[in-house]
Amino acid sequence: MQYRRLGTSGLKVSVLGLGTNTFGGRADKETSIRVLHHAMHQGINFIDTANVYTESRSEEIIGEAVQGRRHEVLIATKVGIRRGEGPNDAGASRAHILHEVENSLRRLRTDYIDLYQVHRFDNDTPLEETLSALDSLVQSGKVRYIGASNYAAWQLMKALSISERQGMAKFVSIQPGYSLADRGIEAELVPMCVDQGIGIIPYFPLAGGILTGKYAGGVTPKGSRLESNPTFAERMDEKRMALSEAVVRVASSIGTTATALSIAWLMHRPAVSTVIAGVTREAQVDDNLLAVDLSLSGEVMRELDEVSEEFVHLPAFGSQPKRK
Repeated sequence: MQYRRLGTSGLKVSVLGLGTNTFGGRADKETSIRVLHHAMHQGINFIDTANVYTESRSEEIIGEAVQGRRHEVLIATKVGIRRGEGPNDAGASRAHILHEVENSLRRLRTDYIDLYQVHRFDNDTPLEETLSALDSLVQSGKVRYIGASNYAAWQLMKALSISERQGMAKFVSIQPGYSLADRGIEAELVPMCVDQGIGIIPYFPLAGGILTGKYAGGVTPKGSRLESNPTFAERMDEKRMALSEAVVRVASSIGTTATALSIAWLMHRPAVSTVIAGVTREAQVDDNLLAVDLSLSGEVMRELDEVSEEFVHLPAFGSQPKRK
């Protein structure tokens, strides 16, 4: 396994992380624990979850799985998505953050969170309040590092400026959707992260499986996201299918898989610290691990950039498809 610093922090993260939004959902508890232990055995130390994943079961399963081995992993979780019906049950207010961090700590069976991330920008709460609350958690030792998720470049830069000016803990990372099929962050967010030393943690690295090649030829594998999620089918347009076929072609030319190639491309992009991919079985961890030692030539990188160039300007993959 290879390890990189998370941004300019001193934290070393595995270049391949484990996404756990399937834990307690598409992967049952027993399977999830086996997957997590297998990933740890392979040297993966970055485990990403959120307080809302599978109605909090993801955090609970991780907490059980790492008992006695807590020191071997870096747990990243998130706060901000609605958790109840009350007026203060969502967002990045001090009240919500301080309430939810205790719940996450309890579910994770730990007394600290390695990376605590704001799940999305909260327009209703002053950034000063959010950052002050997070700083207090860092000072107390309940949180070691803080990060953001789904922030625009200007939002992240504003947060860094406030933290710098007031001497508070600063975001060390940003978690955006990013893949060959979703390159919009390259316009502003990536250059900003390079300039400010912020680590990028891409999610949706395989665009929901589109970049694995499993949908090539119009095939819908049994149990796939395309079969179970009707809205996902709306993202399977001609441009993305053409990209999928191009990635399969390039991967075949260098003797690897589309999955490994797509993840390795991200690992070769500026400011990327670790790439998180959700899995439902151990074999998928091994498939993703092929990317770690895959060295891509300048020619291959240029070819991938060319076949995916239009996705710099198209709507984000995770955005809601437009209804007709």
